[in-house]
Formats: sequence, structure tokens, C-alpha cells
Amino acid sequence: MSLEAEIEAVLFYKTEPYAFGALAAFFGVSETEVREACARLQSSRAQSGIRVTMTDREVELTTPPEMSERIESLRKDELSKDIGKAGAETLSVILYRGPLTRAEVDRIRGVNSTFIIRNLLVRGLIEKRDNPKDSRSLLYAATPELMRHLGIGKREELPDFEVILNAIDAFEQGQAKEQADETVA
Repeated sequence: MSLEAEIEAVLFYKTEPYAFGALAAFFGVSETEVREACARLQSSRAQSGIRVTMTDREVELTTPPEMSERIESLRKDELSKDIGKAGAETLSVILYRGPLTRAEVDRIRGVNSTFIIRNLLVRGLIEKRDNPKDSRSLLYAATPELMRHLGIGKREELPDFEVILNAIDAFEQGQAKEQADETVA
């Protein structure tokens, strides 16, 4: 598989901007090679429904500007629907345990949460933050608007905060123990 195809797959999976340096480290190639591959990918996608947008630091997959009205219509349709059980579960994990990376949300839930997180972002219920521990990932946290809507000033005011946080911790410790047991076996 070409470097362009591999980068495209990673960008599709991540659903967010990815730094050129991080891609270079991930693929074990130079940043120049990544930038060149991204430029070729951008050129090959110029007339497709998925575009490649690059800044001086990062690259991401986007939709073409001529689709903005249709995308906005789709977004409004999504916003009119209930967030569903998976959305409520993901939002609860982020509310009680956040800010978290998407990988941490996935680990707690046991499933890929990419599209649910995107849905919560579009609705303005959560926000992205820079991760001070790892510049290659982002943290997700409840928005101030959500906190105001819930009538709380800080997450410790959530119902049964300590009980639920302890239950999440116990669940994670149980998962870690199961993984350790599987590794030994």
C-alpha cells in the first residue's frame, strides 16, 4: 500500500487533524516524505467528495465547500434526533471522568466511540482540548454550556459523583486485571 493510501486511512480513522510530525513518527518516514505524500493525496482527491486540507502543521480529511449546504442539512437532521443510549453513555463517561482522550473513552466503553464523539462535538455538548501530556492526541471534555444546562458549576456537583467515579475506576481496574491474566495465560 502506498504512503498516501496509508495516510488517508489514518486520517479517516482519526476524524480530526493530524500533525505532519506525528504522521512521520507513526510511519517511520521523514516529515518531508509525509508532506509530499499528503500533497499527492490532496491532488488526487481534488475532485472527490473527500478533500485533503493542509495547514503548515497538520493535515485532515474534509468535505468540499460546494457540499456545505447539504452537509449543513445533514447536521441539522442529526441535531434533531435523540443522542441515543451510546451517546448518553459516552457523554456520561466524559462528564464524570473527563477530560479524556478518545482512546480512553473507547477503553472504558469497550467499543470505538469516534462517530459518537463527533456527534457530541457537533451538538456542542463536548469540546476538544490540547493534551498537555501528548501533542498527538486531543482531550474531550464537557462544554461550559452543557455544565450550565445541567445547572452545575463543576463536575463534582454531578449526581452521585464519587459513587459513579469509583464504579468507573473499579471497572477499569477489573479490565486491567483481565488483560493481565490473559497475557499471563
